[in-house]
Amino acid sequence: MRFLIVEDHGLVREGLAKVLLGFEAACEVVEAADFEQAQSLLEEREDFDLVLLDIALPGKDGISGLSILRQDYPFLTVAMLSAYDDTLTVNRVLNLGAAGFIPKAFSSEQLLVAVERILDGEIFRPDSTHTSISEREASMMPNPVNMQPAEIGLTERQAQVLSLMVRGMSNREIGEQLSLSEGTVAAEVRRW
Repeated sequence: MRFLIVEDHGLVREGLAKVLLGFEAACEVVEAADFEQAQSLLEEREDFDLVLLDIALPGKDGISGLSILRQDYPFLTVAMLSAYDDTLTVNRVLNLGAAGFIPKAFSSEQLLVAVERILDGEIFRPDSTHTSISEREASMMPNPVNMQPAEIGLTERQAQVLSLMVRGMSNREIGEQLSLSEGTVAAEVRRW
């Protein structure tokens, strides 16, 4: 098992590494302090089982980094880390192709459960959100995709559903991810 942690705070990065080393016996953890360093590590060797990518990084932020990783390494499993675990942030990174979202408020045990579920192929999202951000803060977050859903005739909700459909999820799974009923998901699809 091979992990790459991309986190600018040394203490957090070291703590994550120690927890992940307990995941299984033959485990390797590689650390990067920013996205540029992570890119260099991936150019050398890209066979990581999981990349844990912080959203708030100096230089290129984690959301922009996620878009780059999805383009350059489409089969690489990437989970996002953040202290901001509000619904808007969680949905945003999942819609951009993250395999999961792990709040920094999680305990070591919760982190390992999340990692195990992601490695089992699940899209992991926390059960609840803890931190709220304002619409102003949300509008200031980097957005690597310039096209808005309305520009192609979709509502924001329809774009979220479509994003998850493209990833092969069923209406039931999409409903679980977006906290919607399966019928509501089907109705959104019929409106297209």
